[in-house]
Amino acid sequence: MRSYTAPEITYLQSRNGFVTRALFWVQPRDRATGNRVGLGFWTGEDDRSFTIGGVARTYVGGGALKALDAVVMQTGVVIRMQRVSLSPLFDSVAQLLRGYDAWRAPAEIHRAFYNPLTGSLIDTPKRLWKGVIDSAPIQTPAIGGESVAEVTLSSAAEALTHGLTLTRSDAVQSQRGGDRFYRYKDVSGSVPVTWGEKRA
Repeated sequence: MRSYTAPEITYLQSRNGFVTRALFWVQPRDRATGNRVGLGFWTGEDDRSFTIGGVARTYVGGGALKALDAVVMQTGVVIRMQRVSLSPLFDSVAQLLRGYDAWRAPAEIHRAFYNPLTGSLIDTPKRLWKGVIDSAPIQTPAIGGESVAEVTLSSAAEALTHGLTLTRSDAVQSQRGGDRFYRYKDVSGSVPVTWGEKRA
């Protein structure tokens, strides 16, 4: 069950109209240093800094984040996929998809409530979604078309489908009742095998 703060409850009960903005935060890997770099995009008009989790984050606006699918809330460990549309015409988007290593980069989606009369932020943006980048192809449009980068995200539950690397070694597997299934794993595929005919 999602919890709301007192300012958010007052805002939602006021019935004076709602203004929401979506925030997309991703941490690709810098190919030169190997460190994670934070990049943010949001559906606002201008670049803006938000403090989330006690850390200030800068989000690029003005159309860098074009759209995103509706975030579906559900319980359990079901792997959910989320699609985010970015504009590759922005330098920061091009850097994310071409300059940095964005594969399996941690990603988050937040929602911010705004006062429709004053334009002020109601409260700290709340996280709606957390996961990693699954794919990020850049579509080359036809002449006169629109260039859009469709980034596909997979939820954090996807990490539960990965097996432990320790169970794939002969040393660990042999401790399980002398199981030697991975005995020849190191040379598998490098030894030529002839089937049904004599080797020349």
